[in-house]
Amino acid sequence: MPRLWKDKMSDGAKYNPVTAEIAAELAAIVGDSYVIFNDPEKLEPYSHDEVADKHYAHMPEALVRPGAADEIARIMKLANKHLIPVTPRGAGSGLSGGAVPVFGGIVLMCDRMNRIIEIDRANMMITVEPGVVTNEINEVLRSTGLFYAGYPMSLETCFVGGNVAENAGGGKAVKYGVTGRYVTGLEVVTPTGEIVQLGGKLVKDVTGYDLVSLMVGSEGTLGVFTSITLKLMPLPQSNVDLLVLFGNIHDAISAVPRIMTGGIIPTAIEFMDQSAFVAACKYLNETIPYQQAGAMLLISVDGGDAEQVQRESESIGEMCLSAGAIEVYVADNHTTSERIWSVRRNIAEAFKVFSPKQSLEDIVVPIAQIADMVDRLGELSGKWDCPIPCYGHAGDGNLHATPVMNPAWTQEEWEHKLQAILAEMYQIAKSLGGTISGEHGIGSKRKKFMPAVMGQEQMNMMRAIKRALDPACVLNPGKIFDL
Repeated sequence: MPRLWKDKMSDGAKYNPVTAEIAAELAAIVGDSYVIFNDPEKLEPYSHDEVADKHYAHMPEALVRPGAADEIARIMKLANKHLIPVTPRGAGSGLSGGAVPVFGGIVLMCDRMNRIIEIDRANMMITVEPGVVTNEINEVLRSTGLFYAGYPMSLETCFVGGNVAENAGGGKAVKYGVTGRYVTGLEVVTPTGEIVQLGGKLVKDVTGYDLVSLMVGSEGTLGVFTSITLKLMPLPQSNVDLLVLFGNIHDAISAVPRIMTGGIIPTAIEFMDQSAFVAACKYLNETIPYQQAGAMLLISVDGGDAEQVQRESESIGEMCLSAGAIEVYVADNHTTSERIWSVRRNIAEAFKVFSPKQSLEDIVVPIAQIADMVDRLGELSGKWDCPIPCYGHAGDGNLHATPVMNPAWTQEEWEHKLQAILAEMYQIAKSLGGTISGEHGIGSKRKKFMPAVMGQEQMNMMRAIKRALDPACVLNPGKIFDL
């Protein structure tokens, strides 16, 4: 069972439990049917996110599902009054423990706040509530000629509020960037229960500190988003995907800088080593002829002109062949594109089936250092006799290196050795100019490794911001850093 914290202490603050009386006050705010209290079976799903290791799970004492900003504000004021921790939660698809209630208390679930508030075609903006599933945004925009370019890999399940909280990236970040590039306005409930409007529909705004950017990627520690305004872009009219097979990892990775400096900006360059794509293909019963490949690149090109997209995809295919590719498969329609992208999107799920004891990481290095990073991961794997399959967003240097438990190890050996493996992995990334997370965030899972890659003064700046906005430390405590 996930753990209940007996000593609910965080950074000098001693938290109080959620009592029946407080649960009744929560019900008075949101309605009886939107509060779960004193029901471990119903609360258990909210004790964890997608991190497989149960060590990171912690039980909440209550779940609350507000339907409006003013309800969240009242919940936060109640939490401050009684010194009860509150953990915001979207779809729970995170991979850092960011939505896990480390100190128990209240989980604040935003699934009821799922409206598309406004589509402003003239300004190329859309305003949504945090509980909107990310994929639904482009579904409702389909007839407008516009699209939202944010593209986390779990777009069919994740909520846009969680994407903003994590500044989520994904496969198309090479060309379009990560979530934060598109967030122009936020309505936020502060940790102390005030409702503030930050930004709006302006493309340019340097009036004071950039508080929108401060909130984006703050992992639910500085505020609860209640509405989000996103910048839209013209919908590309043409797209071509290339699935490129290489005989070995080195040839595949070495092709990435060649493509990136070749004069064409691809939409995506995804890397998969052999263990990654074999697991996904078996999981999907996919018949792609992958047996001869030692690594794959999945490369996308899109744009408004079909002929230009075709020329650019052909040019990239030629670059790959000159870099040692053994085969280039072209997907120029939705069905075949979806087929090959499904392989990439299902790697994490496939590993859960074939290797349940694993640690999904997302180190990031400058793109010119990707090949060195992959080589060093191979050395690390050999040193520890631990498989470390690798895949990810090679076009922006973000790699999902995934230590998998050696079957000969006991659970205790795995837990002990994993921490040493991660410490070495993170140090290697740092030595190459990188860091420990490119898109999954720090949460509670990577918190203890922050001092290894970040200076004390920078950590102190973040602590000062947290203290200023959340003096009682009630909003998502135990995440990113200790105070």
